Amino acid sequence: MASGKPSRFWPRLLVFAYALPRLIVRRRRPESIRRILVAHHLLLGDTIMLAGLLKKLRRDYPAAGIDVLVPVAWLPIFAGAPYGVRALPYDPRSLASQRELLACGPYEWALVPADNRWSWVASAMGARWITAFAGGPGGSKDWPVDEHVAWPTTAEAWGDIASRLAPGQEPAPFVLGEWPAPGQSADAAALPAVRYAVLHLGASSPHKLWPAEHWRALAEALDVAGVRVVWSAGPRELDLVRAVDAEGRFVSMAGKLDLAGLWHLLAGAAVLVSPDTGVAHLARLTGTPAVVLFGPGSPIISGPGRFWRDSPFAVVWVEDIPCRDQNLIFERPLPWVRHCWRSVAECGNPRCIQQIDENRVMQAIERVAGIRLGKDGK
Repeated sequence: MASGKPSRFWPRLLVFAYALPRLIVRRRRPESIRRILVAHHLLLGDTIMLAGLLKKLRRDYPAAGIDVLVPVAWLPIFAGAPYGVRALPYDPRSLASQRELLACGPYEWALVPADNRWSWVASAMGARWITAFAGGPGGSKDWPVDEHVAWPTTAEAWGDIASRLAPGQEPAPFVLGEWPAPGQSADAAALPAVRYAVLHLGASSPHKLWPAEHWRALAEALDVAGVRVVWSAGPRELDLVRAVDAEGRFVSMAGKLDLAGLWHLLAGAAVLVSPDTGVAHLARLTGTPAVVLFGPGSPIISGPGRFWRDSPFAVVWVEDIPCRDQNLIFERPLPWVRHCWRSVAECGNPRCIQQIDENRVMQAIERVAGIRLGKDGK
């Protein structure tokens, strides 16, 4: 029985048909760079953390046209062409999307910051030289790659790692305002007019979900301190809000905002509290003080690093968790990586997130946002 989901078969076949002839021709590093492609299909947070790479490319190639593949849902935050970069919508399951991309080439240089499978897309789009990271599973994923860049041997944030793909000095740290805000949407009228905190409940993994009773206690403390609570979650995560606030005491924007609306919700907030997920990275672009709860993830890999060092960002985690012992990042084993991507079937009791108590989160809110919580909070 058909699943109803679009198949990747025909888009992949189209990519191979365009890319394979290019693999036969001897490839040489271009002497001049006029057009650059950044090829990926990353989650929201990982996409935002490519900002350092984009800034570096613009600095070193000021006259070049720079295109970046972007999942369709992330397009709103690229509306202002940050660093003069053009975002190309990419849906790997859409044949029409693939055809449109093939018409955007050619490029002198393409960079593949994560999974090397996207080197095939870059090749199909006419990239003459493709740079990607070494250390992956190899095989056919690497066939179109011309140049491999080594991963760091010591711990770094993903954003700093990604900028290594381009040679030269690392980019200057992020400055608030250099990534243009998307336009206001009709949802902006619904944003609170008083001081408020955004509590984002959702995450990409069940193991990143903080227990409902902790969220409830945190919301109560913020309310006592005179800070309006605004719930946030994705359209498929409304049950998380109902589990925390069944009576609907606090405002919920869950499922009501597109990414541009979420940007403006965060931009007006006194603080964001969120699991380690894409919304936490979005707060870096808006300059919103963020308290981020790390369960199975790594606050080193997903932390500010050097590029985001000036962002108001506080990490809360239980560091001594023995089962946070896996070391793969984008299919590459790195000895300094410590995180966990076990499934619910493998781990039904994620102590890494459950053991974070609300008192530590409240202390982090005071540090990063200056909001005192407790009976005498103000």
